[in-house]
Amino acid sequence: MTKVLRAIGLMSGTSLDGVDVAMIETDGERVSAFGPSFYRPYDEAERALLRQALSDAVGLTDRDARPGVLVEAERVVTTAHAEAVEAFLSTHGIAREVIDLVGFHGQTVLHRPADRLTVQIGDGEELSALLGLPVIYDMRAADVAAGGQGAPLVPVYHRALAQALDRSGPLIIVNIGGVSNVTYIDGDVLIACDTGPGNALLDDFVAKNTGRPFDADGVLAAQGQVDRVWVAHALQNSFFSAPPPKSLDRNHFAALTVEGKSLADGAATLAAFTAASIAAIVPLLPKPPRIFIVAGGGAQNPTLLSMLRDVVTPASVENADALGWSADAMEAQAFAFLAVRSARRLPLTFPGTTGVTAALTGGVRTGSVS
Repeated sequence: MTKVLRAIGLMSGTSLDGVDVAMIETDGERVSAFGPSFYRPYDEAERALLRQALSDAVGLTDRDARPGVLVEAERVVTTAHAEAVEAFLSTHGIAREVIDLVGFHGQTVLHRPADRLTVQIGDGEELSALLGLPVIYDMRAADVAAGGQGAPLVPVYHRALAQALDRSGPLIIVNIGGVSNVTYIDGDVLIACDTGPGNALLDDFVAKNTGRPFDADGVLAAQGQVDRVWVAHALQNSFFSAPPPKSLDRNHFAALTVEGKSLADGAATLAAFTAASIAAIVPLLPKPPRIFIVAGGGAQNPTLLSMLRDVVTPASVENADALGWSADAMEAQAFAFLAVRSARRLPLTFPGTTGVTAALTGGVRTGSVS
């Protein structure tokens, strides 16, 4: 019988908001138990540093190079993740000795799979030393090196969650972070891809015009008028008609601008674009899904969810929290799950999720995992 491990997963997403921490118990195929979660936000100085790191990473051709502020940003990311784990253990009264391993995603600063290049900053060896725990990190690199998209990585975890649901017909699990991605599940069929900008454009617009990191509760977007012509034009980008699997860099759509619109109208238009870009995947799937289950930061934006319902009807849209899952902690949970799979040499990516030619494991290991 395969041993169940207690793993911590760490995620710092493209929204640049902070570090999510979550614990699960799993054998890498099924989830035996969900543990607690924790969130360590980045402060304004850290967020500004990470934004500069994204800019300094644009010209990278060597995934190990650290020009500009990337050296300092990597140190800050590593330290923030160590602090997040320590606070998680302390807050929940969990002894370090009961943790078998840590799954560390790092912070993506460049994702260019066409060039077989993906860069996540964060020092896994240093994190392991700081925590005194084995760490599995750099989980995208093997897939990209083998010609895959390297993203999304979460679908195999989505499949494990969906297997416990009593739902008939195809479903989609949507993660709306800085970039949106979907997992289509219909029996043994597993298809995944990025779908568009997620919260990135909206967050950047709100931050630039208000200093706030995002449109809390979708209040701004709810007050505005959507520019349907702008959205229709933005959807002409060739990415949306390309079949899955496919993936995006956070800044892929950065040239799109709603400058000149009011704050509310700009927020409404960008939220509508995110919803429409998610819906655009439906014609490219084998069957129309019956349900969209939404996780990630976007799940906490009721205006965005309402817009999504409008464009995917007659399918239903549900918040992952309503199913007993965790919309906020799902990606962190996924990296705990992926770490256990990596330790067991089980596949992380598949032809239908990243386009890699054969199912492939990945990840770099520090320390020993029982």
